Amino acid sequence: MSTPLPTPTAEFLWPVRVYYEDTDAGGVVYYANYLKFMERARTEWLRQIGFEQDQLLAQQRVLFPVRRVEVDYLKPARFNDEINVHSRITALGAVSIEFEHDIVRADGTTLCRGRVTVACVDADSFRPRPIPDPIQAEIKRL
Repeated sequence: MSTPLPTPTAEFLWPVRVYYEDTDAGGVVYYANYLKFMERARTEWLRQIGFEQDQLLAQQRVLFPVRRVEVDYLKPARFNDEINVHSRITALGAVSIEFEHDIVRADGTTLCRGRVTVACVDADSFRPRPIPDPIQAEIKRL
């Protein structure tokens, strides 16, 4: 039995529990792991709106690599913290999507803010290509 997905919205929230493996020797989340949390949120958002990245690769030969990242680290997350990754699209181009991510602890404290641009590329040549029409249409619908 599958769990029904929530109704897609313009903002997506992905809950994360901080595991020991996410932390550094100081007991706080290692800075690069915030990028992993953002990546997972984007993948789950894409899944929620009906698109699986492995199927996009197999059927349409497209990938969405990260082109640009800007991150502000504000407060540390620690082992066992419950955090939420809030993601929203701030720009949609013909071949790119810009996301804003806020990583917020369950108590409401914003820990990290990021802006990530992904590009749509042909899986064989790695050259830019238009975002498939069904994805463009679904993003615009949101």
